[in-house]
Amino acid sequence: MRLKNNSRNQKRVVRHNRIRGKVKGTSECPRLSVFCSLKFIYAQVINDDDNKVIAQANSKEMQKKEKKASLNNLEVADQIGKMVAERCLTQKIEKVVFDRGGYKYHGKIKALADSARKNGLKF
Repeated sequence: MRLKNNSRNQKRVVRHNRIRGKVKGTSECPRLSVFCSLKFIYAQVINDDDNKVIAQANSKEMQKKEKKASLNNLEVADQIGKMVAERCLTQKIEKVVFDRGGYKYHGKIKALADSARKNGLKF
């Protein structure tokens, strides 16, 4: 059933639920989940079997370090991808499945994924 006047975020949540029906993180291959708010971008590596967050990175950390002020959104997403990849590699996690969170694989999401791949994660 399709409702009229759905907001953009409601449509994203429907897409995300559809993706989550197909994508599952395990201890051998956890899920790299991405969420974008209007101000910040978040990335988490999640083991769905144990319901535990293995590693995470977000742009709030960069704001505290005053790095974000001079960067645009794509550069911030690139740094978040690098940070989450480094944190995964310290936990000896090299392979993940990518959960784009219902967003298009474009812009910030693509920059984060490409940066994580470039820094050692495989998906």
